[in-house]
Amino acid sequence: MFNLEEELKKLPDKPGVYIMKDVNTNTLYIGKAVSLKNRIKSYFRKSNKTVRIEKMVSLVDHFEYIVTDSEAEALILECNLIKKNLPKFNVLLKDDKTYPYIRVDVKSDYPNVYITRTFKNDGAKYFGPYANGFAAKEMMKFIKERFKLKQCKNFKQTKRECLNYHIEKCSGACMGHITKEEYKKQIDQIIMLLEGKISGIVKQVDQEIKELAEVQEYEKAASLRDKKAAILYMLEKQKVSNLNENSIDVIGVAANELLACIEVFFVRNSKMVGREHYFFENVTDVSNKDILSEFIKQYYLDKVDLPSKIMIETEIEDMNLIEGMLGNVKFKIPQKGEKLRFIEMAKNNAQITLENKTKEKEDILNSLKKTLELKELPRKIECFDISNLAGTFGVGAMCVVQDGVIKRNLARRFKLKTVVRTR
Repeated sequence: MFNLEEELKKLPDKPGVYIMKDVNTNTLYIGKAVSLKNRIKSYFRKSNKTVRIEKMVSLVDHFEYIVTDSEAEALILECNLIKKNLPKFNVLLKDDKTYPYIRVDVKSDYPNVYITRTFKNDGAKYFGPYANGFAAKEMMKFIKERFKLKQCKNFKQTKRECLNYHIEKCSGACMGHITKEEYKKQIDQIIMLLEGKISGIVKQVDQEIKELAEVQEYEKAASLRDKKAAILYMLEKQKVSNLNENSIDVIGVAANELLACIEVFFVRNSKMVGREHYFFENVTDVSNKDILSEFIKQYYLDKVDLPSKIMIETEIEDMNLIEGMLGNVKFKIPQKGEKLRFIEMAKNNAQITLENKTKEKEDILNSLKKTLELKELPRKIECFDISNLAGTFGVGAMCVVQDGVIKRNLARRFKLKTVVRTR
């Protein structure tokens, strides 16, 4: 039998991860500590704790812990265990999307360019992430229209041109209609386009147009002129910010009683190439600072493609430790100017997204709170229905609505074996 007082005395003064469990061995909370002894004991002292932590401690039947060699190891282990167990009282990132990249297989003689959602360290060049599939598809459509690359994935020499060649969508590399050097020149231009180095491409195209005009290849020159116009148009569509940064993520936070929303702007080569938002539930009594800290740990620690900088509004717990774990990534907390304005824009977008997400639910819950004269929002509602057959074979059913959403996984059916009658 687990004796809480005795187990607290045995705690080591070492870094590690602790796991709080209830009487049914369900995981309630997972955390990391520089000193397991000090951190775990603090939960059971009579000190000021948030309502959320107070409730968690009241349900703790026993705890487990794993000792690590360093705080950095504890941080990684904590993240892995949280993602695996999804503890009820941890702040959890409710989004597990993978985002599209554009991949250029630069090792190949005739490289492919295509969209992928898998980022690997395989020597290829990856561009992104694009926050939605449409943005990546739009860029790929432009590349296919303006650069006559091969469309087939399984490239091999052939004796007959494909349909794409006849409709002028392919340069006919498989038939030897274009040399490796000429094909590579197109790939280099695509890479420059994806990196945002538009001026370099324009100079190259201008030089090629001049050379073609000198030898009276006017049709080819006109085609290149159209390509140049299209590239300049794409540049105008991509201009969003004046941030002088090559690779940076800008993060804003907004929260209410029901949810927290994280908004991330992806800035690459001084242009915002995309944005995405993420939600956290169960954030009562959790500060925006703590929500930001949990998001960064859960989102970035196992991410392959990292920005060079992460811009946030305030310092977070373990900031220096996380910087060390991420390698060359640096946290920046702007105090003024364009960068601070960008943080504010991310926060405003997070607030708008949050309001749109929760407005209808909040209206319903506030209406119910007012009608029933409740002190707090009825965030969790359990509804029961009992049925029987002529007084026998009694059965019951429970439906659960949490934060205005039906939770099918919490629904239950009961067989009623006894009935207690009261007068």
